[in-house]
Amino acid sequence: MKSIFPTRIAVLTVIMLSCIVSVYAQASFKVIPPRNVIAGQNFHIIYRLTNGEGTSLNAPAVNGCKLLTPRPGMSTMQSVQIINGQQSSSTTIDYTFTYRAEKDGTFTIPAASIDVDGKTLRTAQASFKILPPDKNAPRQQQGGYSNPMSIFDEYDAGEESRPEISKNDIFVRVILNKNHAYEGEAIECTLKLYTKFERINSFMVTSPPTFDGFLIDEIDTQAQLNQVEHYNGQNYITAVLKKCIIFPQKSGKLTINSGKYDLSVVQLERVSNGFFISARPVEKEVHLQPFSQSVEITPLPQPQPAGFTGAVGHYTFESSLSNSTPRTGEAISLRYIATGTGNIKYVTIPKPQIPSEFEQYTPKTDTNARIAGNTLTGTMTAEYTIVPQNVGKFKIPAQEFTYFDLAKKQYVTLTAAGYELEVAKGSGMTAYTDQHDIEAKNTDILHIKTGDKSLSKDHTPLISRWWYWALFAGLLIISIAGVAVARHQMRLDADVVGRRTSRANKVAKKRLRSAELFMKKHQSEQFYQEVLRALWGYLSDKLNIPVSQLTRQNIVDNLAHRGVSDEICNEIVVILDECEMARYTPDSSLDSNVEAIYDKAVQAINALDKSKLSPR
Repeated sequence: MKSIFPTRIAVLTVIMLSCIVSVYAQASFKVIPPRNVIAGQNFHIIYRLTNGEGTSLNAPAVNGCKLLTPRPGMSTMQSVQIINGQQSSSTTIDYTFTYRAEKDGTFTIPAASIDVDGKTLRTAQASFKILPPDKNAPRQQQGGYSNPMSIFDEYDAGEESRPEISKNDIFVRVILNKNHAYEGEAIECTLKLYTKFERINSFMVTSPPTFDGFLIDEIDTQAQLNQVEHYNGQNYITAVLKKCIIFPQKSGKLTINSGKYDLSVVQLERVSNGFFISARPVEKEVHLQPFSQSVEITPLPQPQPAGFTGAVGHYTFESSLSNSTPRTGEAISLRYIATGTGNIKYVTIPKPQIPSEFEQYTPKTDTNARIAGNTLTGTMTAEYTIVPQNVGKFKIPAQEFTYFDLAKKQYVTLTAAGYELEVAKGSGMTAYTDQHDIEAKNTDILHIKTGDKSLSKDHTPLISRWWYWALFAGLLIISIAGVAVARHQMRLDADVVGRRTSRANKVAKKRLRSAELFMKKHQSEQFYQEVLRALWGYLSDKLNIPVSQLTRQNIVDNLAHRGVSDEICNEIVVILDECEMARYTPDSSLDSNVEAIYDKAVQAINALDKSKLSPR
């Protein structure tokens, strides 16, 4: 008994403390508006009071609606929670008023007030939408509540009545936020299911949606039948199947196809047995045919500026340098950042003019983008690591970045700051003083043995010695080679096309290695995206055509014109189609094809390299 008594005291103490907590908990008061209301139907507006007892609540008048219950229905709920040993309790009281929707439109629920312990609490205003009734709805649906999904009501009673499912009872729409756009401009695309049936037991994609001529960025969505929408005079339950931002890559009339779907719905079947009429649920299979939506794409103005790489939207451009007074052999960072809204993921920052006295490494590029509203926003960063090899003063010119501004409908060129660097001699390496020395610094030159240094043995002038002329000839050859190398590099620097072509394979293989890593991690979406980037980027560099202007047709035309076989051209188009289809097909069985697609992509790029494309 002695051990039980303290336990009881502790339990009573906890209960008392929880009561005190609930008493002093702050009271709150809010309105819960209706979700789906159709004109002629009755609906409820709920006012919820938490942690308090209220008085003097009056239902506010709502425009477009008639109050049916001046006195509210009340329901009370109590809850107790124990979290980390701490107990809390709350009391909730719901006050429910019933209204009738008399006309369609968007309406506001005025603020309501209630008195709690001598204080007046008020709700915020809330809005809701009343949809019009179905066009040509049966009489029993007019002016009263009727489930808009019960389509059997339209049929007369008989021995057995099972209405046929029409294309207007269930379908998938392609919804675009604009009907006209420029090349590279962001378009919001939504695939939405419209149905008269409240229950869908199965749903399968038999043919995925197609986005020919577009680059796509997905928006995470969860398909839920939870909204009622009025469309073409009818009320439907809707669910968003897919939402994405698409970027057109060519001009003209482009079409998005919704794809094909197989599903089973629960249909109400009317059964008559003498004087009694009843309805029973029957499962029925439905095959949805494609729904198409077109958009007119306007080409970007011509001629395009020399520095334009396909950026469309609105951007800012800036640069930074980690150190303007480095020493020879000391690595410094040169960074360029494009920030903005538009096709940011597909932006290319032009290569800066870095002095030849600096050793430079392959730039590190990084894109940080997110979907904001109906477009992409974020940053594209290109970071160069450069190492000065020579003492002196050097200049990195200002860098330009050109984009097409959608608001101004014109090209805009931004300029990032240039830099002047003063390089001092480093402690760990030789400071080179001549450009030829820099280019020849990796040449193997053996030290020449000069022989006995004693002047008493030989006083022959240096000009008469054989090794003097050998050394002179060697240095002359090295100087000529250095000049030739420098001129060749100058030609390469001036040949933008040549540089793009030479680096195409290297960049593509780097992206394919990244795709291989995603493949091993079973990250199929990232895998297909990286393969597409590798192919599009490789073709853009090889053909000297911006990615924004690449299409399947001009790829085939340009490759064929340059002597590439039809077999290789068709294989590249097949790979592009398979990757895009796989990215947007929810069927996980396609993951088994990743290795085959990877091998095809590698073989296609190798085949193009071996083809040695002829000039246009």
